[in-house]
Amino acid sequence: MSEFLAMGGYAVWVWSAWGLSAAALIGLVIFALAERRAAAERLRRLETDEA
Repeated sequence: MSEFLAMGGYAVWVWSAWGLSAAALIGLVIFALAERRAAAERLRRLETDEA
């Protein structure tokens, strides 16, 4: 198992790439959820203003 985690001496590059990729994906999900929440709020405001 430790040989696998060492990645043949390239562990620093491999695991940092995995970590940055995971962080980017998590950031995109958080950003998308925040945008969705903001759009729903704008829609709610527009609907109440027209009534």
